[in-house]
Amino acid sequence: MTDTFDVTEDLSSSSSLDLQAADIALDAAPPEPALPNGFVLLGLAPELVQAVEDLGFTQPTAVQERAIALALPEKGDDQASDACKQLFIDLMVSSQTGSGKTAAFLLPVLHTLLTQQQQAAADERLAFERAAQEAAAKGEAPPKRPKRKDPTNARHFKPATPGALVLCPTRELAQQVAHDGIDLVKHCRGLRIANVVGGMPYQLQIAKLQNANLVVATPGRLLDLQRSGQIDLSQVQFLVVDEADRMLDLGFSDDLADINHLTEQRRQTMMFSATFAPRIQQLAMRVMHDNGASVKRIQIDNPQEKHSNIKQVLFWADTPQHKRLLLDHWLRDSNIDQAIVFASTQVECDGLANDLQQEGFSAVALHGALSQGLRNRRLMALRQGQVQILVATDVAARGIDVPTITHVFNFGLPMKAEDYTHRIGRTGRAGRDGLAVTFAEFRDRRRISDIEFYSKQPFKAEVIPGLEPKQRFPQTRPQDDRGGSRGRGAPRDSRFEGRGPAPEGRGFEGRGFEGRASGRPAAPRSFADRPPLGAKPARGPRQVGAQSFGQDAPRSEYAGPKPAGKVFVPRDFKKRAAKPSR
Repeated sequence: MTDTFDVTEDLSSSSSLDLQAADIALDAAPPEPALPNGFVLLGLAPELVQAVEDLGFTQPTAVQERAIALALPEKGDDQASDACKQLFIDLMVSSQTGSGKTAAFLLPVLHTLLTQQQQAAADERLAFERAAQEAAAKGEAPPKRPKRKDPTNARHFKPATPGALVLCPTRELAQQVAHDGIDLVKHCRGLRIANVVGGMPYQLQIAKLQNANLVVATPGRLLDLQRSGQIDLSQVQFLVVDEADRMLDLGFSDDLADINHLTEQRRQTMMFSATFAPRIQQLAMRVMHDNGASVKRIQIDNPQEKHSNIKQVLFWADTPQHKRLLLDHWLRDSNIDQAIVFASTQVECDGLANDLQQEGFSAVALHGALSQGLRNRRLMALRQGQVQILVATDVAARGIDVPTITHVFNFGLPMKAEDYTHRIGRTGRAGRDGLAVTFAEFRDRRRISDIEFYSKQPFKAEVIPGLEPKQRFPQTRPQDDRGGSRGRGAPRDSRFEGRGPAPEGRGFEGRGFEGRASGRPAAPRSFADRPPLGAKPARGPRQVGAQSFGQDAPRSEYAGPKPAGKVFVPRDFKKRAAKPSR
């Protein structure tokens, strides 16, 4: 027993020594070399690189790497004035939602503005030192530096002259872009960003516009301030159109044309969006320099490519009440952190939010009819985690960047198929996983087909045990022999497939005049049975009078008195008939 114990003790001690040696070897192993900062390799200013690191990013995404490299000018080109205009390239960038498009256009614009500002400060300092030396040589007093005038004083007021302009279709998106820009310039001294959107007090926005280098605005309020003389767009060098497909739509085409005319002296135009329809691309070429002759197109991911990190499912419903039960089942899932429920109309949005609140959910509504202050407070509550469910219209389909949104529910389908891509892009941001659930009734199968046609991705219909639809719905859009869609129409209903031949007297073969009343098939016709050209067919005895249902009995020549009703009476006869004769 003693020998056995000694051997066991020796084995345990040797194994512990081996583990200690292994730990020492792991500690002594050199750590893996860290990758160099990708934003430094792109040539960005150190102040911007430090701000990006503070946000937790060290490597650019695919769209950022390609767009920033093309948007930045060559080193030393800012010294020239006229020659520099040809060194900036117009860009049209298409990438999926959540891929970092905002930083892709903010970083190069801010870098150029910061470089120009530093160069202007250096030139001003050299000019002051030269003036001081000349004054000392003449024995005069050195010149004084000009004092900064108070911009709030009406006597010192001057219209704002920004160097860059970013246009956004919605207020929420403009505020999101401005917020991201402020985070990027926190280490840049003297670089100011202003946000101009509708629904906010004019005086507050006018005060923020003073000395602003970059303005993020919606077209309507921007043109209002320009017409009132509060902002001057003649010094804009860079024009960025975010969500360009929405901006170039019919609702903003006139405003965008006016802004294009007011900023004709700009040096660079960039357009970013997740979707670019062919019609929108043609309109975008009119805004570019030389009608888009030298524009560079960057397409990272097209809408037809499936979102690898977003799972998309479809649930058919029989009635709106059935769809409401499906939504209630999903909202009680414990895996939901925060979710957005999209509705089709503002009335549906308010009603659904009220119903969810009565059922105990932390839900609020967001749509265009609300005041801007209320919309801002509800979005801030969503970002701070005070609200779990946001019921919104398509006004929230762009610009909502909340990392904790794990689910997107399409309770009401979008009017346009491309808006579906922007809706589901509110989840799965920056490579995270997300889930997009769509509810549709049988009457919505046309819109489902349009979404499938646009995205080239058929829906996979699923069911919930106990909430199965009673009707039979098509699972996917039928394909033709070439592998494409059957067309933009509704898919063929499977309930009408596999039927037998039509009953006698009801098919297309027996729809002659003779077979309509009796149900018997009509006699076959031939060209020989037709009367000669120009001959009038022989008429039988005149049969007049109303026919009763199911009867075809002839009547005599006289049809009897006309039925009572409104008949035409000459006007003069009416006058005579008004006064009866005595």
